[in-house]
Amino acid sequence: MADYAIGDLQGCYFEFNRLLERVNFNPSQDHLYLVGDIVARGPDSLACLERLYNMQGSVSISLGNHDLHLIACHYLNKLANPKDKLGPVFDSPKRADYIKFLQHQPLAIWLAHHDTFISHAGLNPNWSIKKALKRAQFAQTCYQGPDAIHYFTHMYEPHPTEWQSTLSKEAKFRYIVNYFTRMRFVDSDGKLELNNKTSVSDNSSIIPWFEHPNISQLKQHLVFGHWAALEGKTNKENVHGLDTGCVWGGSMTLMELAQKKHFIESSHSFI
Repeated sequence: MADYAIGDLQGCYFEFNRLLERVNFNPSQDHLYLVGDIVARGPDSLACLERLYNMQGSVSISLGNHDLHLIACHYLNKLANPKDKLGPVFDSPKRADYIKFLQHQPLAIWLAHHDTFISHAGLNPNWSIKKALKRAQFAQTCYQGPDAIHYFTHMYEPHPTEWQSTLSKEAKFRYIVNYFTRMRFVDSDGKLELNNKTSVSDNSSIIPWFEHPNISQLKQHLVFGHWAALEGKTNKENVHGLDTGCVWGGSMTLMELAQKKHFIESSHSFI
């Protein structure tokens, strides 16, 4: 039995399949944790969804921004961006099944036996792991509940500048989702900077979220994706960036969680 985590698939099915073959992944014994962004931009999002759907008892996904956007487009009857190459997903007769499967996935995962926290973009420096899981659970009740369409409608509004108990439920939902799925840089107070997508910034007032002092104090392992420009490099032994930019011509990274051993498959797909 083995547990694995894998970086953003983004429709790169060939590399995904090769990595599963390399570790002899056995759905009846092993478990795969995906850091999100299963779909979009790559050549075969439909195949990725189909593979995961068929072994859903052996996979867990911390939803990414592209996954939530796909779910929102489905419910809001919005057309996906053509560059996301999601036409086959929307045309699939099983689309509703795939959406339901994704919708039931969490924003964050805590694996006590590996002392590991998993989410798409990382951990808000102002949240403990316990608080992050509580906030994730709140957001899940929004996008999984009977008013999901209402919350998806409000998901694209401006990010609240700070958390306050007086925020509306819609604003709290948006605040939580943005930290879990869009975060890269924060300021010294842990506030999001959502415009910079590079690996470094010439703005001295912001830092990568994992360089914030509150994160540096943590001993637990943090596993995330989302930030391809990092190429997996965080310079921290307990912070593991698994998005190594497969869809951009880089590679796909899978990590065995007990020993933190990496398996890498170079990209065979180019957008």
